[in-house]
Amino acid sequence: MEGRSAAEALIPRFQFSKLLNQDQGGRRITLLGAIDSSPALLTAERAAFPSDAAELKAFHVSLANINNLGANDIYHWYLASARPLEAAPSDLKLNLIYPCTEQHIKKYSPQAVRMVTETPKIYAEQVRPLMQRKRDEGRLNWVWNIIDGKTEQEDVILRDHGSKGQNDEGFLMLPDLNWDRKTITSLHLLGIVERRDIWSVRDLKKKHVVWLKHMREQLLDATVKLYPGMEKDMLKLYVHCMCLCHQPTYYHFHIHTVHAMLEAGSTQATGKAFGLENIISQLETMAGGPDAGMADVSLTYYLGEASELWTEVFLPLKGVRKP
Repeated sequence: MEGRSAAEALIPRFQFSKLLNQDQGGRRITLLGAIDSSPALLTAERAAFPSDAAELKAFHVSLANINNLGANDIYHWYLASARPLEAAPSDLKLNLIYPCTEQHIKKYSPQAVRMVTETPKIYAEQVRPLMQRKRDEGRLNWVWNIIDGKTEQEDVILRDHGSKGQNDEGFLMLPDLNWDRKTITSLHLLGIVERRDIWSVRDLKKKHVVWLKHMREQLLDATVKLYPGMEKDMLKLYVHCMCLCHQPTYYHFHIHTVHAMLEAGSTQATGKAFGLENIISQLETMAGGPDAGMADVSLTYYLGEASELWTEVFLPLKGVRKP
């Protein structure tokens, strides 16, 4: 007990010198300092959220300083403080989906994952029709709101209408709703194309290479100009194999721009994301004319067992009935 008390007494005696490192999207920090004139390192990491039902019922009531960062359709995002003090800094990033759907509930529930290979035939006969059905259900309303200038315009960092001033080359960039807009090492921006005929990486063709290169340069230039200290080689750009973003899921082509230090979560993992530069290189070296493209190759990626692509396409292809 005496040794435990002595150990606990060390923390208050820590004398801060400087922030040595910050990672995991700002959730873990390492401080350099000293205790009794001897150098010391103190690493602090946010504890896990409670799982007890009684505590969770009171969780949202205890939040303070709730500040709405934006809203679009059924999606809302905020900063808040877990400490009920008027001057407490925001230490929580909140996302609210209201009203949510059964598909949202499935998406955010724990689920096993499966690796699948989507051939050009499977894409054309199974996946593309599924994408069309989901687009027809109105899932892209929040995207059209941004493109049409109805919502989130105060957050648009860049809007480029292309060399011809037409929607076939236009795109815009704004912060991803999962970024807290403060922690630079977890910077996450979205580049959304204005044209509505490119749903995913599958629609990219050799004739789009010049446009993709232009878009890449514009996204990088805008980012380094807006955030001091950033350089182009501190950023990475990627797209998802089927534009299945963390939130919300949508079938409309977009490019993620993130800090190279951002720890790769599930949305950046192998089998989920493709580097934009690699896609451009693949299109440049691909055999065929200007209309040859990513629809002509097989793509391997992973899916959650609750995802629509798994339950409606790949599970039936295994000869297993949907549950």
